[in-house]
Parts: sequence; C-alpha cells; structure tokens
Amino acid sequence: MCGRYVRLEKIEDLLKVLNAKLTSKVTGSYNIAPSQMVACVRDAPENEHRKCTLLKWGLLPPWAKDASIGNKINARAETMAGKPSFRSAFKKRRCLVVAHGYYEWKREGKTKQPYYIRFKDHRPFAFAGLWERNEKATKEPIESCTIVTTGPNALMEPIHHRMPVILEPSDYDRWLDSTVSDPITLNPILGPYRNNEEMEAYPVSTTVNSPTNNRVECIQPLT
Repeated sequence: MCGRYVRLEKIEDLLKVLNAKLTSKVTGSYNIAPSQMVACVRDAPENEHRKCTLLKWGLLPPWAKDASIGNKINARAETMAGKPSFRSAFKKRRCLVVAHGYYEWKREGKTKQPYYIRFKDHRPFAFAGLWERNEKATKEPIESCTIVTTGPNALMEPIHHRMPVILEPSDYDRWLDSTVSDPITLNPILGPYRNNEEMEAYPVSTTVNSPTNNRVECIQPLT
C-alpha cells in the first residue's frame, strides 16, 4: 500500500513536463498523511494548460452521503476498474499525484521498520491516481483522490508486497487522457516501476510514524 509520502517544494520541472500550472499554493511536506490536501495534476481541455490543484487524500465516491466513507487512500490496479468506488473515476477521472518519495514499513519480528523510497537523483515523479467530486456528503463539494498500487519491483520485494504505481513520463499523457477508458490500454502501464536500479530504499527513524512529525529528519538515513 501507500499510506505516507513526501513532496518537496520544487516541482516546477515536473509541471513543465506535464504542461501544467499551479492553481493553489503547494508547500513541501516530509510526512504527508491521509485526509491531507495533496497536489494533483488533472486533464484539461485541448489547447489549455493542465492544472495542478489540491485534492483531499482519501477518495470519497460521488454517491456517498457520509463523508466517513472517504478513507479509500489506495486503489488496487488489478481490481479498481470493476470496484463501485473506483470504476467511474477509472474511466473518466484519472490524475497524477506529485511526489518526491514515499514510506513503507517492513515487518521485522514484532516491530515494523520504516523505509524511505525515492529516486537516486532525488527527482520528483508522479503516482497514478484517481479523483472524484462529491456533492452529497457535506454542504460544500469535496474533491478527493486515491493513489493506485500494484505489486512490488525487485527493490521493494524485501520490504513490502505492494508499491504505488510510479508512472514513466512517457505514460503521463495516456493516463490523463479522459477519452481513453479501456483497461486493455491502461493496464500495461500500471505495473511495478521497471527501472528499479534508478531508485533507492533505506531505513529511517520511527519519527515518521506520527504524521504530526513533519521535518527533514523523517527522510534522513537511520544511523
């Protein structure tokens, strides 16, 4: 799964690749947790810039009348096209969730050791995501999102049996294209990140276990 991740302030290079413009102030965070507002890029009409906006992490389906249902922080790539909570978003409302790295916990005996996973060159990247707009659960509409997960690559296998879908830049347009809804076309890009030698994973302090801790120490290697 993906339950905590990192986004630093410098995302301009990635937004240029995506032809996207910021519509909200995006600040950095070393410990992004579910229910927080996260930076996402969505499709735009032809000849317009895509927009990077803030959505609540934890997808709330449009039919839900209770906001407590909106805790779906992950959607499994293998099954989401047929799940009631995700199938409409999979067809029409896909997004990219901007990140610099993420955390995963490896079980070691009776404890869990947090690891930080990122690209070795520290570049920003994008998780595959889905988004929805709900106008029934609260007085004000809620726009929310979820991060798509898949099986692990060679780097992640010793740590956890799932990982978020990290898209190749060459697949951004296909994922965001709302005119494409066929799973046969989309599923091939939803596997584990292939070039795992570009990535690194290392243990970090359990400081990250609490989402109230949001400082650089969260991503520093454990000594």
